Amino acid sequence: MARFEDLRRTLWDPGNRYGVQPPLTDRLVAEAERALRVTLPGSLLDLLRHQNGGVVAADRDAFPASRPNSWSADHVPFETVMGIGRQGKALSLLDSPYLVREWGLPTPVALVSGGGPCSIALDYRECGPHGEPSMTWFDAELEEELPLAPDFRSFVEGLGPSADFA
Repeated sequence: MARFEDLRRTLWDPGNRYGVQPPLTDRLVAEAERALRVTLPGSLLDLLRHQNGGVVAADRDAFPASRPNSWSADHVPFETVMGIGRQGKALSLLDSPYLVREWGLPTPVALVSGGGPCSIALDYRECGPHGEPSMTWFDAELEEELPLAPDFRSFVEGLGPSADFA
Protein backbone atom coordinates (compact mmCIF):
# COMPACT_ATOMS: atom_id res chain seq x y z
CA MET A 1 0.00 0.00 0.00
CA ALA A 2 1.39 3.38 -1.00
CA ARG A 3 1.80 6.18 1.52
CA PHE A 4 -0.50 9.14 0.92
CA GLU A 5 2.41 11.58 1.15
CA ASP A 6 4.09 9.84 -1.82
CA LEU A 7 0.86 9.68 -3.83
CA ARG A 8 0.47 13.45 -3.88
CA ARG A 9 3.18 13.53 -6.54
CA THR A 10 2.81 10.12 -8.20
CA LEU A 11 -0.97 9.78 -8.52
CA TRP A 12 -1.14 11.82 -11.71
CA ASP A 13 -0.43 10.83 -15.32
CA PRO A 14 2.40 13.28 -16.12
CA GLY A 15 1.79 13.12 -19.87
CA ASN A 16 -1.90 14.05 -19.76
CA ARG A 17 -3.22 17.51 -18.84
CA TYR A 18 -6.91 16.71 -19.48
CA GLY A 19 -9.07 17.93 -16.60
CA VAL A 20 -6.31 19.84 -14.83
CA GLN A 21 -7.69 23.06 -13.38
CA PRO A 22 -5.65 26.16 -12.43
CA PRO A 23 -3.78 25.96 -9.11
CA LEU A 24 -6.09 25.57 -6.15
CA THR A 25 -6.70 28.68 -4.04
CA ASP A 26 -8.47 29.20 -0.74
CA ARG A 27 -11.11 31.20 -2.67
CA LEU A 28 -11.83 28.20 -4.94
CA VAL A 29 -12.07 25.88 -1.94
CA ALA A 30 -14.53 28.24 -0.24
CA GLU A 31 -16.58 28.50 -3.46
CA ALA A 32 -16.70 24.71 -3.80
CA GLU A 33 -17.67 24.14 -0.18
CA ARG A 34 -20.48 26.73 -0.50
CA ALA A 35 -21.75 25.17 -3.73
CA LEU A 36 -21.54 21.62 -2.38
CA ARG A 37 -22.74 22.55 1.14
CA VAL A 38 -20.06 20.34 2.68
CA THR A 39 -16.58 20.61 4.13
CA LEU A 40 -14.15 18.90 1.77
CA PRO A 41 -11.69 16.44 3.35
CA GLY A 42 -8.23 17.81 4.06
CA SER A 43 -6.65 14.83 2.29
CA LEU A 44 -8.50 15.67 -0.96
CA LEU A 45 -7.52 19.34 -0.73
CA ASP A 46 -3.91 18.34 -0.02
CA LEU A 47 -3.90 16.22 -3.18
CA LEU A 48 -5.53 18.98 -5.26
CA ARG A 49 -2.97 21.51 -4.05
CA HIS A 50 -0.28 19.42 -5.79
CA GLN A 51 -2.35 19.16 -8.98
CA ASN A 52 -5.90 20.43 -9.25
CA GLY A 53 -7.54 17.40 -10.85
CA GLY A 54 -6.71 15.41 -13.94
CA VAL A 55 -5.99 11.94 -15.23
CA VAL A 56 -4.66 9.33 -12.82
CA ALA A 57 -1.52 7.31 -13.59
CA ALA A 58 -2.13 3.78 -14.92
CA ASP A 59 -0.71 2.20 -11.76
CA ARG A 60 -3.44 3.90 -9.65
CA ASP A 61 -6.53 3.72 -11.90
CA ALA A 62 -8.67 1.18 -10.01
CA PHE A 63 -9.96 0.39 -6.54
CA PRO A 64 -10.75 -3.15 -5.35
CA ALA A 65 -14.45 -3.88 -4.87
CA SER A 66 -15.82 -6.09 -2.13
CA ARG A 67 -18.36 -7.62 -4.51
CA PRO A 68 -19.19 -7.70 -8.22
CA ASN A 69 -20.69 -4.51 -9.61
CA SER A 70 -21.84 -3.14 -12.96
CA TRP A 71 -18.25 -2.40 -13.96
CA SER A 72 -16.36 -5.51 -12.96
CA ALA A 73 -16.31 -8.57 -10.75
CA ASP A 74 -13.56 -7.21 -8.53
CA HIS A 75 -12.88 -3.48 -8.94
CA VAL A 76 -14.18 -0.05 -9.93
CA PRO A 77 -12.38 2.39 -12.25
CA PHE A 78 -10.75 5.57 -11.00
CA GLU A 79 -9.36 7.20 -14.12
CA THR A 80 -9.70 10.88 -13.22
CA VAL A 81 -10.01 13.17 -10.24
CA MET A 82 -12.29 16.17 -10.58
CA GLY A 83 -10.48 19.35 -9.65
CA ILE A 84 -12.05 22.58 -8.50
CA GLY A 85 -12.51 25.20 -11.22
CA ARG A 86 -14.19 26.02 -14.50
CA GLN A 87 -11.36 25.74 -17.03
CA GLY A 88 -11.93 23.62 -20.14
CA LYS A 89 -14.68 21.10 -20.77
CA ALA A 90 -13.69 18.59 -18.09
CA LEU A 91 -16.04 18.03 -15.19
CA SER A 92 -15.17 19.71 -11.90
CA LEU A 93 -16.28 19.24 -8.32
CA LEU A 94 -18.32 22.39 -8.97
CA ASP A 95 -20.47 20.33 -11.38
CA SER A 96 -21.37 17.87 -8.64
CA PRO A 97 -24.71 19.43 -7.54
CA TYR A 98 -26.00 19.35 -11.12
CA LEU A 99 -24.78 15.78 -11.72
CA VAL A 100 -26.24 14.52 -8.43
CA ARG A 101 -29.66 15.95 -9.40
CA GLU A 102 -29.36 14.73 -13.01
CA TRP A 103 -28.61 11.14 -11.98
CA GLY A 104 -30.89 11.08 -8.93
CA LEU A 105 -28.09 10.28 -6.50
CA PRO A 106 -28.62 10.51 -2.75
CA THR A 107 -27.50 13.59 -0.87
CA PRO A 108 -25.30 14.81 0.50
CA VAL A 109 -22.61 13.40 -1.80
CA ALA A 110 -19.90 15.13 -3.87
CA LEU A 111 -18.59 13.40 -6.99
CA VAL A 112 -14.81 13.12 -7.32
CA SER A 113 -14.58 10.84 -10.36
CA GLY A 114 -16.90 9.74 -13.13
CA GLY A 115 -19.83 11.91 -14.07
CA GLY A 116 -21.80 9.52 -16.24
CA PRO A 117 -24.16 7.10 -14.64
CA CYS A 118 -21.16 5.58 -12.80
CA SER A 119 -19.33 7.79 -10.31
CA ILE A 120 -17.21 7.68 -7.19
CA ALA A 121 -18.25 10.14 -4.51
CA LEU A 122 -17.48 11.55 -1.12
CA ASP A 123 -20.47 10.22 0.84
CA TYR A 124 -21.62 12.49 3.68
CA ARG A 125 -24.84 10.64 4.50
CA GLU A 126 -23.57 9.09 7.74
CA CYS A 127 -21.10 11.76 8.92
CA GLY A 128 -23.07 14.89 8.01
CA PRO A 129 -21.92 17.78 5.81
CA HIS A 130 -18.95 18.71 8.01
CA GLY A 131 -17.71 15.25 8.97
CA GLU A 132 -15.21 12.91 7.30
CA PRO A 133 -17.03 11.34 4.33
CA SER A 134 -16.67 7.75 3.23
CA MET A 135 -16.11 6.81 -0.42
CA THR A 136 -18.92 5.17 -2.40
CA TRP A 137 -19.37 3.89 -5.98
CA PHE A 138 -22.71 4.77 -7.58
CA ASP A 139 -24.26 3.34 -10.75
CA ALA A 140 -27.32 5.54 -11.25
CA GLU A 141 -28.77 3.52 -14.14
CA LEU A 142 -28.83 0.29 -12.13
CA GLU A 143 -29.54 2.09 -8.84
CA GLU A 144 -26.51 0.38 -7.35
CA GLU A 145 -24.16 1.67 -4.71
CA LEU A 146 -21.08 0.06 -3.25
CA PRO A 147 -19.18 1.29 -0.18
CA LEU A 148 -15.47 1.49 -1.00
CA ALA A 149 -13.44 3.07 1.81
CA PRO A 150 -14.03 4.77 5.17
CA ASP A 151 -12.39 8.02 3.97
CA PHE A 152 -10.68 9.64 0.99
CA ARG A 153 -7.15 9.07 2.24
CA SER A 154 -7.73 5.31 2.69
CA PHE A 155 -9.32 5.20 -0.74
CA VAL A 156 -6.33 6.82 -2.47
CA GLU A 157 -3.87 4.62 -0.58
CA GLY A 158 -5.82 1.54 -1.76
CA LEU A 159 -5.69 2.36 -5.48
CA GLY A 160 -3.88 -0.01 -7.83
CA PRO A 161 -3.52 -0.75 -11.54
CA SER A 162 -6.64 -1.96 -13.34
CA ALA A 163 -4.39 -4.42 -15.20
CA ASP A 164 -4.00 -6.37 -11.94
CA PHE A 165 -7.72 -7.12 -11.78
CA ALA A 166 -9.80 -9.68 -13.67
